[in-house]
Order: sequence, then structure tokens, then C-alpha cells
Amino acid sequence: MMILVTQKKIMSSEGDQQSQPLTKPSFSEVQASALVESVFGLKVSKIQPLPSYDDQNFHVCIARTKVATDGPNEYVLKISNTESSKTPDLIEVQTHIIMFLRAAGFPTASVCRTKGDNITSLVSVDSGSEVKSYLVRLLTYLPGRPIAEIPIGPQLLYEIGRLAAKLDKTLEKFHHPKLSSLHRENFIWNLKSVPLLEKYLFALGQNRNREIVEQVIQLFKDEVMTSLSHFRECINHGDLNDHNILIESRESAFGDAVYQVSGILDFDDMSYGYYVFEAAITIMYMMIESKTPIQVGGHVLAGFESVVPLTPVERGALFLLVCSRFCQSLVLAAYSCQLYPENEEYLMITAKTGWKHLQQMFDMGRKAVEEIWFETAKSYESGISM
Repeated sequence: MMILVTQKKIMSSEGDQQSQPLTKPSFSEVQASALVESVFGLKVSKIQPLPSYDDQNFHVCIARTKVATDGPNEYVLKISNTESSKTPDLIEVQTHIIMFLRAAGFPTASVCRTKGDNITSLVSVDSGSEVKSYLVRLLTYLPGRPIAEIPIGPQLLYEIGRLAAKLDKTLEKFHHPKLSSLHRENFIWNLKSVPLLEKYLFALGQNRNREIVEQVIQLFKDEVMTSLSHFRECINHGDLNDHNILIESRESAFGDAVYQVSGILDFDDMSYGYYVFEAAITIMYMMIESKTPIQVGGHVLAGFESVVPLTPVERGALFLLVCSRFCQSLVLAAYSCQLYPENEEYLMITAKTGWKHLQQMFDMGRKAVEEIWFETAKSYESGISM
């Protein structure tokens, strides 16, 4: 699913401009270790970089002394890029949400406080020609492996749909004085921003893919934008992809593997949206690596609706919203390849699958796909999952 994982933060500012100059942090392992010790007061025994696109993450192991034996031994040091570091209110709210969800029983990370008892710290670095500021956080390292690494069966798809709905439902109770920072106007990864894709279409050239995207954008304007007032609003995680959900397996009484979610990652795309947006985004990402992608939606939907049943208007928009999320991901991947051609081969492997799935949905048509989704979801009501 790496379309989004690797390039989604190109448009890291809140406006609808095409891109902002940002500086990806370039801390060495020695500098990052010093940062953990100076900001968080923890002695590092081992540190190694983790994959990240325009932020910088490190897997940090802590050396425990005889005096301080309590607490976790593994953390993730997150160093935000210069542009994201200019929105500390947004990062603060997202971090408080991670803490709130953990307290509510979700498998999110714990947040390590700084020596000054804050959840973030702004670190300034003088490069000689200018001073750059980076926002720094330290979160506990979560166990498990991404669901992208295993074949996902119906039961796990159901559980992931249920998890997505429970997460949004739980956040109805979240309060914070800076909560309004989640109203991210023209944030390119909010599904409401699909019409903004028009300015990136040049990256596709002239082909059938572009024709499909243009049709989806027009349908979105005609059918979704006019229905938004009928959708139920909520806070969306917005990026429950197969690399942001971790799982652990255990052996069942019958000797086969049973999976359970052990971690939820990456809250950077959180914003105000709608319940049906979260359902659509989750379905799209679970389709990406599936060998039977069209079947996926019904299982995810059944899990989602076991917590938050969709209204007829929301259900009616689901097909188009899933298509729209494919378009967001694929168009911005193509645009990313133009900006960063060195990543093209890596980005396009998944894009090929994404285009194939989008074309298949379009070829089958809304009615046929909905019939499969809704019949599958209905089968759970009688206890016979398809």
C-alpha cells in the first residue's frame, strides 16, 4: 500500500497550494541519541532510523539503570519537518488524541513527557546560514507487524471495520481547547478535498486513468458535495492503511493462527470529516493488497456498521467515496513521482495495483459493486459471513 505511506506528506501545509518548501530533518544517530537524553532525560543504548518520507523517525532502545528500572525500554523518536513544526497546536491535539484513545483501551502508543513535563519540544538547530526548528516527540514502540505482511481474511477485515468505527465513535467524547485545529481547510488528504485534485491531473498525462479520475471528480462535485450536510460529522483518523495497523498472532485451540490488532499508527492525517469517510478510506486500503478486492468492502462495512450503522444517504455515497480515495492516492502518487523521480519505481509498484482496482470498480459499476458489498454485510446479520 506504499502509495500513501511514502508520499502523502508532499502537501504538508494546510493550504491548497501545490507544495511548500520544507526541510526534512537530517539528524544523525548520534545527534538523535543526544536529543533523547537532553530533552527526555533517557539514556540510549541503541538507536536506528525507521522509514519516513519527510519527517524523521528513530527506533530507540533505552538503557535502564539500577535506580530507574520502570517504564518501557523501546520508543519511537519522531522529529517533524520544518513545515509541520509550524503547526504545534495541531500536533498537540493529535498527540492528546493518541493518549485519550490509549486510556480508552485502544492499542495506541504511550507518550513520553519531556524533562519539562511537556508532550512535545521545539528544538532549534543552527546550520550556520539559518536556524531551523523541529518539533520532537517520543512515543512507545508498539509490538506486532503490519497487516500488509499477511493475507487478510474476512474475520480480520470485519475487525478492522469495527475498529475504525469504534475509534471515531470514541472520539465524540474527546475535548481539547485547541480542537478547532482539526478543521483543516483544504487539507489535501481529507476526502472533502477531492475537487482540489484537478490541479495535479497534469501528472497523469492523457489516458484512460485520467478520464476515470476526471469522471470521479465531477461525480464527487455533483453527488457528494451536495450531500455533505446529510452525513454525520466526526473526527477521522483518515489513514487506516495496511501499514498503519499492526497485528500479533496467537494459536487457536484448533492450531491455526488467530490475529488481533496490536497497534494503530500515524495520526498525522487526523481531521474533521464524516463517519462514511472513515468507512470508505478503510475499505480502499484493505482492497489494495487483496486478491479479491471487490469482496473486501462488505466485510469491512459489516464490522463498521456493527458499531455505527450508515444511513441510506451515507451508504449511497460509499462507492463513489472509495473511488475518490483511490483517485486521491493515485493522482498524488503520480505528482510525487514528478517531484521525486528517484522514488518512481517504488511508488509505481503499488500504483499499478491501485489503478487496476479502480478500473475494475468503474467497469463493474456502482450497482454491481454495491450489491456485493451490501449482500456480504447483510450476511453477518444472520451469522453467516460470505
